[in-house]
Amino acid sequence: MPGLADDKALVLFSGGQDSTVCLGWALQRFAHVETIGFDYGQRHAVELTCRGVIRERLARPGAMGEGRLGPDHLVPLAALGAISDTAMTREVAIATGENGLPTTFVPGRNLIFLTFAAALAYRRGTRHIVLGVCETDYSGYPDCRDDTIKAMQVAINLGTDSRFVLHTPLMWRDKAETFALAERLGGADFLDLVVEETHTCYLGERSRRHDWGYGCGTCPACELRAAGWAKWRAGRNAEDNDGP
Repeated sequence: MPGLADDKALVLFSGGQDSTVCLGWALQRFAHVETIGFDYGQRHAVELTCRGVIRERLARPGAMGEGRLGPDHLVPLAALGAISDTAMTREVAIATGENGLPTTFVPGRNLIFLTFAAALAYRRGTRHIVLGVCETDYSGYPDCRDDTIKAMQVAINLGTDSRFVLHTPLMWRDKAETFALAERLGGADFLDLVVEETHTCYLGERSRRHDWGYGCGTCPACELRAAGWAKWRAGRNAEDNDGP
């Protein structure tokens, strides 16, 4: 992506697999990268702890974020949790609702996140905003769709009289391709970081270690991650078997 080396980027960084890979993607392309996260009373708030561990490892001497990873911004959004009656913010069963969407869907979450991120980016003089939404291998959330993000870019730019660019590196990648991208971006070290330190499980479970990382193993987020890991490993094994 030529012409971006001297620009700054802001990454929506939750501490999960997707946002961590997007952070690695941004660190490969921009001279200065900052992160923003949100505490909205999520059940899996352990992801907020993971954020600091991941950032610390990426900023170490010789790591991909050395000299490029800037400040982190954690925004409290308790109001979002207070008005949301979902399995992400309440002790509610994870299931499919009457509207066909998972009960883990938090209405307006990504729209709110992007609005706050744009306000911060405006103040920080940052034009590029990176987020890990995807409509290839996901839970069906409407605010993760490409059309939604494009519409938000238009609305944000009109509302701020700016020219922000919203980057979605994972939009058309499934979870297997996301693992593959992690390895391409930072080799075995970055892939190990994604597996070992990122958090995806909706229930906040980090006492059970699987090949693909920590989690309950049964919630939709864990199932997606496990299936992506298995597909990626199968592809890697096939490549190894085809070698000389």
